[in-house]
Amino acid sequence: MNAPTENTRDLVIVGAGLAGIYAMYRALEKGLDVVGVEAGDSVGGTWYWNRYPGARCDVESVDYSYSFDRQLEKDWKWTERFATQPEIRSYLDHVADRYDLRRHFTFGRRVTAAHFDEQASTWTVTLDDGTRHRARFLMMATGCLSAPNRPDLPGIDEYAGTQLFTAQWPDEPVDLTGKRVGLIGTGSSGIQAAPLLAEQAQSLTVFQRSANYTVPARNRPLTEEEWEKVQETYPERRKASLYAPAGSLSTTHPRKATEVDAAERERAFEARWQEGGVLFAKTFPDQGVDIVANDYAREFAEAKIREIVKDPQVAEDLIPTDHPIGTKRIVTDTGYYEMYNRDNVELVNLRKHPIEQVTSWGIKTDDASYELDVIVFATGFDALTGALTSIDLRGARGAVLADDWAHGPETYLGLGVAGFPNLITLNGPGSPSVLANMSTHTEQQVDWGMDLIEFCRANDIDQAEPRKDAAEKWTAHLGEVAEGTLFTRAASWYMGANIEGKTRTFMPYIGGFGNYRRICDEARDNGFEGYVLTRVSAPVEASA
Repeated sequence: MNAPTENTRDLVIVGAGLAGIYAMYRALEKGLDVVGVEAGDSVGGTWYWNRYPGARCDVESVDYSYSFDRQLEKDWKWTERFATQPEIRSYLDHVADRYDLRRHFTFGRRVTAAHFDEQASTWTVTLDDGTRHRARFLMMATGCLSAPNRPDLPGIDEYAGTQLFTAQWPDEPVDLTGKRVGLIGTGSSGIQAAPLLAEQAQSLTVFQRSANYTVPARNRPLTEEEWEKVQETYPERRKASLYAPAGSLSTTHPRKATEVDAAERERAFEARWQEGGVLFAKTFPDQGVDIVANDYAREFAEAKIREIVKDPQVAEDLIPTDHPIGTKRIVTDTGYYEMYNRDNVELVNLRKHPIEQVTSWGIKTDDASYELDVIVFATGFDALTGALTSIDLRGARGAVLADDWAHGPETYLGLGVAGFPNLITLNGPGSPSVLANMSTHTEQQVDWGMDLIEFCRANDIDQAEPRKDAAEKWTAHLGEVAEGTLFTRAASWYMGANIEGKTRTFMPYIGGFGNYRRICDEARDNGFEGYVLTRVSAPVEASA
């Protein structure tokens, strides 16, 4: 490589969540000169900020964990089938302390800009306090669900009560006893939080714009016998997850829903409903691609809603009418539908009666007024792209990421962006991302990025940049794969549909984590094909 400018590091890592922690571990293991930057006051990422009541992972805890150290697996004991936010945050704290990673991060600082210098082949990363870091490589571990979406409601700034956001819940306890609470948003965060809010508040009014499907989590403590079994099978379990469709163990019915009779379908759906968890959406292998098969699953779930919710009209309002089941992220809950049988809970269907304005005292719809002491916004995130486009990211030849992605993100394998040399993006658009177990996905992404850095260092390569045609081809492939499913029929945050003015395009790779990993393996093993690799002034382009 060119002789580095004074104080130029090998790598800057942005983010100290699941990906950032592991990236720091790998970077130090490889002897890189590295610094990390994190907006929060500690490690945790999503699990640092999302402290709302009921926050829980929908991947089983024994899978939602690092696999790089067998001794770590043995020493940390998960207590529940689906871990809560406090337990996951404690786990990430444990990992950061176990490997002495904290001292390599700067906490409580946001990255405001990152500019690439073509002549020096370096990134200059600027923090909100004016501090600058210069490095050869920039790894963005900023998370796919980390840029909160604040709704633009008329009068929202006039509200005199307490405003809370599930995406940035206070670290100190929030006492809602005796409070009249309004909840806006019925995605995963809202559905998880609502039953606990209802238990504490004097009243809870749920303002629902789009009904969502949710299945019972059936969470429970892990028994000693179960834990011993996990430890015995961990190596095999991890190995099977490496190339699994979703990055963790899952099974579907051996035959399609359209190939079995009604009684067999009913038994399979009931078994999954009683088992609990998001795998209800994958009971049969054709649920996500065949509308007839999907309708079978949808009708089963809707019958459950009508069975649980006593008020027939409330039940009907809770049933989605705008998307096949599972094509928006299916939610797992504990007592959500049952909650609507409580006397202190009211559902407001905003499709029928939209919000006209927020006032100093509450919310006014077109047919009623609701006096509220607290409004909880569970309005989600500018998913997958928001954390990156909110930073002034400037690459080579005048490229500006926010401008380049104005009509939808374009990446190569979800790991690199044409026009942005030496930039590695983790778990973002163009990768399986939120459609896979983020722990398995994170390790794959970080390892690939570290392999790229190591390859460049070993071969005196100053700049590694995805070819424009390779990025275009990969992004077109994303769309083609998505169109073969039912997912594009839903106005979901996978499509960017929850953000006003955002171009709608299906952003994650839906072809399966295992297939994606094989594609990435092949690109790496072929000398990082799809990249232009530049040594000083002589470009070396890998084969297409």
